[in-house]
Parts: sequence; C-alpha cells; structure tokens
Amino acid sequence: MNQILVTEKLYITPELKRKKKLYKLEFFLSIFLVCVLVSAYIYAEYDRNKSEEVSQEILSDLQIPQEDTTIAKNNVLVVVLSDEPSEPEEEEAVPQPTTSNNSSRTQSKKKTKSGYEYTTIATINIPKINLTYPIVDGTTHTAEETEALLKISPTKFWGPDPNSVGNFCVVGHNYRNSRFFSKVPTLAEGDSIDITDMSGKTITYKIYTKYQVDPTDVSCTTQLTNGRREITLITCTDDSKYRVVVKARQVK
Repeated sequence: MNQILVTEKLYITPELKRKKKLYKLEFFLSIFLVCVLVSAYIYAEYDRNKSEEVSQEILSDLQIPQEDTTIAKNNVLVVVLSDEPSEPEEEEAVPQPTTSNNSSRTQSKKKTKSGYEYTTIATINIPKINLTYPIVDGTTHTAEETEALLKISPTKFWGPDPNSVGNFCVVGHNYRNSRFFSKVPTLAEGDSIDITDMSGKTITYKIYTKYQVDPTDVSCTTQLTNGRREITLITCTDDSKYRVVVKARQVK
C-alpha cells in the first residue's frame, strides 16, 4: 500500500503542479469575469429602469392646456352672396403666433444628474408600438448634453419647434426592449405618429419612408420640406452599427 502511494506521488511532477495552479487561476478568473458581466448587466438594467421612471415622471408632471378648437372667437365672418360669378381668390395666410421661446418653453427648466438643463417641448405618441414619451430639449446642444438627455427621454436633435413648418428631428435610444425608441425600427409606411406641443395642439403625421444610414450621415435632418410639417425619428439598429431613420409628414 505504501509502495503504491509513493509510486503515485512520484508522478506529480513540478510541471503538473504548475498546470494545476494555472487551471485554478483560470477557473477563479472565469468566475470573476462572469460576476463582473452579470453585475454590469444588472446595473445597466437598473439604470434603464431609472431612466424610464424619470421619463414617466416628466410626462406625469406636464401641464399641457387643452387645445382651443373655437374658430373666430372674437371676429365676425361676413359672407356676401351674389348671383354673379366671380373668380376664386387666393387663400390669405393668417398670421399665427410664433411658438419659439413661447409655448415650447412654458415648462420650467430641470436638470440632469450631470447638471445639464432641459425643458419639455412636446410629447410623442405612436399607437402601433404603444409608445408615449415627453420630448426634451437642452440649452447648449452639445454632444455631451444630448447624450445626457437621451438617458432620460427622447430628445430634440435638430429643426424647428414641434408642429412648426420644417423638419422636427427627434433622437432616442434603442435598448433592444420596449423602452424609448427600441420599437421604432419596427414601424412601417402608413403608421401614424402624434406630436402634441406645449400649447396643447396635436398633429398627426404619417410615415412615408424608413431607411438606414451610417452614424455620420445627417442628411435626414434637412429642412427642405417644401413648406410642410415633417418629423424625423432617429435611433440605432440593434447592433448599433447604423442609424434607423423614420420620416413622417403631416396628415392633410
């Protein structure tokens, strides 16, 4: 028996001991890496949940007045009927109150954790994907500010005030779940998007195109809309290699 034990012990060479220690090290290192990855995933999910909560708190705190649908409240419309035919007159453009620094800025300014100030300028509702969020806008419009705002809600990227003539561009994160703009890539031509500005006016837009571009391609933000109201939604593809662009036009 002793002879057998001695014989077996002789086979445990320094090389085997070194490999044994190496295997133990690799095992504990693998366990450590798994713990780090799991912790990172849990923290990221927690951070996304907090972002969702902040966005919904902004939405619940909004004080948007009901849209006034009364026409010609303080004016009298006089129509003169005549048997004589007349040439139709061109429609006269009625001046509208500007929304810049007015209705879009009625909400008080708030701050992100990193200190960037922002205001809520509109809400977006997409019935097909059950999406309702506030749209926020910062003050410095730097890349750092935009990235900070994107963590709490969809953010204005470029263009005029909401529901104004031009191309209102909004960016949002794709978390590959149901939050923020994650489901925007599933939208298709003909789907509707509702934008409500801070004056309470809601305009419905219909999607007319969707495509992908490189991250550096910002041609979708052009303001050449031929005098129409348009919106552009921008988010990442699931692999984050490209940008998904969804463009919609006001329903006539």
